[in-house]
Amino acid sequence: MGHAREAAPLNRQAYLDWEAQQPDKHEYIAGEVFAMVGVRQNHALAAGAIYARLRSHLAGSRCRSFIADMKLFVAEADAYFYPDVMVTCDERDRRAELAIEHPKLVVEVLSDSTAAYDRGTKFAAYRKLADLQEYLLVDIDQRRLELYRREADHWILLESEGSGPALKLESVDMALSPAEAFEDLDEQP
Repeated sequence: MGHAREAAPLNRQAYLDWEAQQPDKHEYIAGEVFAMVGVRQNHALAAGAIYARLRSHLAGSRCRSFIADMKLFVAEADAYFYPDVMVTCDERDRRAELAIEHPKLVVEVLSDSTAAYDRGTKFAAYRKLADLQEYLLVDIDQRRLELYRREADHWILLESEGSGPALKLESVDMALSPAEAFEDLDEQP
């Protein structure tokens, strides 16, 4: 996550109007605005590999996958985020111009500067999305996938790393292994 923009708190509409004029992306949480920083190559490669697999798998369906530049609005958290990858199959989202509100799956690729935020504040906000079924965290350094799946009134954690087995993304009926997620990355030192 970036740094807070120095200014008085903005309401959602003021944020949307302001960000539309900015050259860079910013996330919004309850009146505070945070600049999004660029990512490292491995981050972009992992996000791209997962997006490509999802897009190919979902071709011909009513579901759409998005990568990095589409906003996600979480009304109950009064927040706009830019997930690395997300999937929605909701008809309401097909008409959305600026932000998705009903994703089934959200994917975040972890970095040193965002890992705690992605596991904490951001996941707390995402859990408020009634339609969200799964949240996938992609740990590049450990070559690990951490899949949080909603089951009734709680979330369960499934993990796979290295040459481990594929995880079943039930929200989109697709298996994803660490080898597939990290296929474009160089071998770990």
